Amino acid sequence: MRFNFYFLVLLLGMTAYTEDKKPNILFILTDDQSHRTVSCYDEAHDWVQTPHIDALAKKGMRFTSAYIGTWCMPARATLMTGKLQYNMESMKMAGEYPGSVYDPKKLPYFPKVFRDQGYVTGMVGKWHTGIDSGAKRDWDYQAVWNRPKYVKNAGHYYYDQLIEFNGEEPHMISGYSTDNYTKWAEEFINNKELHANKPWYLWVCYAGVHGPFTPADRHMNQYPGVKVPIPEDIYPPRKDKPAYASSREKWIKDENGVPQMQSKFSMRTVQSNGGVHGNTLDDWVRQYQEAVSSLDDGVGRLVQSLKDSGQYENTLIIFTSDQGLAWGQHGFNHKLAPYDANIKSPMIVSMAGKIKENTVCTKPVSGTDIVPTIFDYANLELPWQMDGRSIRPLLTDHTTEWNYPVLTTYTGQVYGSDTHTIPKDKSIYSDAGVPWWTSVVSGRYKYIETHIEGEPAELYDLKNDPEELHNLAYKAEYKEETIRMKKLMTSEMKRTNCGFVDKLPAVKK
Repeated sequence: MRFNFYFLVLLLGMTAYTEDKKPNILFILTDDQSHRTVSCYDEAHDWVQTPHIDALAKKGMRFTSAYIGTWCMPARATLMTGKLQYNMESMKMAGEYPGSVYDPKKLPYFPKVFRDQGYVTGMVGKWHTGIDSGAKRDWDYQAVWNRPKYVKNAGHYYYDQLIEFNGEEPHMISGYSTDNYTKWAEEFINNKELHANKPWYLWVCYAGVHGPFTPADRHMNQYPGVKVPIPEDIYPPRKDKPAYASSREKWIKDENGVPQMQSKFSMRTVQSNGGVHGNTLDDWVRQYQEAVSSLDDGVGRLVQSLKDSGQYENTLIIFTSDQGLAWGQHGFNHKLAPYDANIKSPMIVSMAGKIKENTVCTKPVSGTDIVPTIFDYANLELPWQMDGRSIRPLLTDHTTEWNYPVLTTYTGQVYGSDTHTIPKDKSIYSDAGVPWWTSVVSGRYKYIETHIEGEPAELYDLKNDPEELHNLAYKAEYKEETIRMKKLMTSEMKRTNCGFVDKLPAVKK
């Protein structure tokens, strides 16, 4: 009896220790990767194969409606601050693109807080948020491609990158970037001397599948002869959309009636703008998907490293992308615009024994929700006000009551209080011709306002019209829903202290 009593005390003590032990956190972020590229998503083409990402989803929760960001730089800043673009004070573009700066006293990044609270922090891959990468301040370990700092190298997404290790002088590294990042991340995971008995946070920021969408040699001919369904509104005009979207003409028919780009792929600072296989829609989507395959390989290798090193059971894994990319939908071959085809990301969260396996959450979530969630799992207090909410209740039970809307905003290359005045000239447009906008998603509906006087408001029923082809905002039977969503958008803007909420241009009557 005495033996059993002491055994019980010991067992309870071990259980308490296990429950109190802080988890490791592996955050895998890809670049410009649409949810359509992951085969476990319903929207993926039937020939797509991402077995390792699918396996991660089977061991955790997959989110069908993740709105992480609108383009690379603000999305990444959100994922280090929990803030929307208009609350990122001191962030600025500076010098030749993608040069940028910020003041870490005005805009601190959360890994420093984790580091101060006993976590070992690591960051591998693409850096795109100011030339100050936070080496030795925010991070214990870094192997980063610092695009804003080395502008002449900023187009080298896949080969010959200047890499800074722990803030030292950069080294030119050959080889395929996705595989390099995976190797360095594996080394961090396996470096028991670095993190000893401490928990760790590792952010792996892949440069793929960003343009020029270059596949690894081993995947260059993975999907021969594929055919891609032609989006219904690939050619203009597009009814009831703002001018920038209704008249967009990036695709024309070739001699066989197949959509092809009007010109070569165009985006700032890429090594090549020519297609590997050709210039048709089929060619580009094939190339894009082939480049995803090395990302899938990387996910598989990192999960296996966790298992082999005995750290899998105590590691929270988050997989997502900064935003998606449209291929023909609404005439686009880009991100930036407020439509799901342009910006919706894949998102999967997994932790053995803590998150129910093979579950699908249909509640919309935001990039601003990720940082509060990370703090929640680490059992750390939020160090400042964040614009999102911890989604841990959803990860505990995906059927839980969750009526929070998702607010997304796009203010081009302008941040913080500089967004308080909405431009009235051409500066409101990006190089890709997309102006400032704000959207809100709640339940089955999405509401969008383009911040140019007299442009139409947009309301879409995402359940019945997932391609967002039919604007319901001016249908009499949807008048009350349009008003409700407009109020919801403005209330969320006020909740998050948006400086231009009271200056919104009037929409078309």
